[in-house]
Amino acid sequence: MEIAISLLGGLGLFLYGMNLMAEGLQKSAGDKLKKIVEKLTSTTIMGVIVGTVVTAIIQSSSAATVMVVGFVNAGIMSLSQAIGVIMGANIGTTVTAQLVSFKLEALAPLALGIGIILYLFSKNQRTKDVASILLGFGILFTGMEFMKDAVKPLAEYEGFRSALIYFGQHQVLGILAGFAITGIIQSSSASMGMLIALASQGLIPLSAALPILYGDNIGTCVTSLISSIGASRNAKRAAIMHLTFNLIGTIIFILILGRPISMLVTYLNPNDAARQIANAHTTFNILNVLVLLPFAKYIVKFVLKIMPITEEESEAVSKTKYLDERILQTPSIALGNTVKEVIRMGDKANKALETSMDSLVNKSMKSVEKTERYEETVNTLQKEILNYLLKLSKLPLNAEERNKVDLLFNTVNDIERVSDHAENISELSRIAIDKDLTFSPKAIEEMNNIYSKAQQNFKISLKCLEENDKNMIEDIYQLEEEVDALEKLYKKTHMERLNNGKCTIDSGVVFLDLLTNLERVSDHSCNIGNHVEAN
Repeated sequence: MEIAISLLGGLGLFLYGMNLMAEGLQKSAGDKLKKIVEKLTSTTIMGVIVGTVVTAIIQSSSAATVMVVGFVNAGIMSLSQAIGVIMGANIGTTVTAQLVSFKLEALAPLALGIGIILYLFSKNQRTKDVASILLGFGILFTGMEFMKDAVKPLAEYEGFRSALIYFGQHQVLGILAGFAITGIIQSSSASMGMLIALASQGLIPLSAALPILYGDNIGTCVTSLISSIGASRNAKRAAIMHLTFNLIGTIIFILILGRPISMLVTYLNPNDAARQIANAHTTFNILNVLVLLPFAKYIVKFVLKIMPITEEESEAVSKTKYLDERILQTPSIALGNTVKEVIRMGDKANKALETSMDSLVNKSMKSVEKTERYEETVNTLQKEILNYLLKLSKLPLNAEERNKVDLLFNTVNDIERVSDHAENISELSRIAIDKDLTFSPKAIEEMNNIYSKAQQNFKISLKCLEENDKNMIEDIYQLEEEVDALEKLYKKTHMERLNNGKCTIDSGVVFLDLLTNLERVSDHSCNIGNHVEAN
């Protein structure tokens, strides 16, 4: 019991240290991480590189594959891209095992000391992120030392050693054990840490460690499979693809490549079992990718064969395209995706504006109905984005990211108000259609002119937000002044037409309300520009 408690405590420290270090790395590399993922191409090889780099940064293949499931579910990553990233994630996760296989425990107190000093006495967020990395490093190796000390007494139990050797003789049992351990603790890195702790005490030979290692790789698929529950069928395919890849790799290594790997790692480190296991883990995952990479498209086809695309699925339209709670595990990427979703919401609001104006100028009930549908979509997107932003705001963010989240709350509301004004214009269209109102050619020219300026301003504000280009803000302010000037001018010319009997009272009321709504659209565009400037 004492051994189990000590081992559990060491495992807890190991996991906490790994998560703390990963959190610090994510914050430090947040923008870079976002750019890496955004530069994904359709090539599988590029996906492998990206998957390796991202997983090495966030220190968890489970988190990386869950992120991939989220991307696929959000519709921003195809299965062809996903298979490459999943392959790369398997390589990237070996970094942790390599790290803990070196005897770096002596550095843990130094890392903890420097880390706590930096964290307590620095006010700079970037320095605090570095402090988190150091603290995580120190806690991780302290946990590793705890696990080594915990398993040391097991050397006296011949039954335990015999059980581990039995796994080497009966590989299926070893694979099942590795699968169960990783599936329960949800971290292949932690289960590898336990294997290395046992090896460092001379308790487990390489022959017994290899099947458990293979089982670890299959067990890490449990996290992505769980995360795909309730997600789209495409997200489920990504999770099954991950499982298929690891299962095929395990079969290949058991039947063909297991002995060559064992010989290679023994030759490299003949007297260091911990390094042998770490090198076997790395070699297994790299060779697995190299062997299966040419067959990546066939793995995708196989998964599509066992889970084909349904007719309902092909016709389904997601309310949000870029948001997925799985991506919240990497806040910097989640924030980038939120901006994309806000831009998408802005495009819907712009469509509402276009159809509302068409409904008024051409007296089209069809355009009125289109506007109402766009407005309903924008309202739905507003609720979902605000809910997502609220969850994002509770995550660890750096000062710049937190400020951007706060400003996005306001931006989302400004875009929704633009859609409201589009709906107001469509209501004016209903009045014009019901009363069969007419407008003079000059009035229509003025309506189109101020609409063109207001819509142009809204589109520029969205582009300014998307590209985070503060140079566009001056253009937004300039157009806002032009719209304000046109509103005043057209109110004056309208009064002249009214006095000269060229316009009816009812048409005049609709005309004036239109001017007001379009001027407000330009105001909200200005607000969006202000939010970008404040970021």
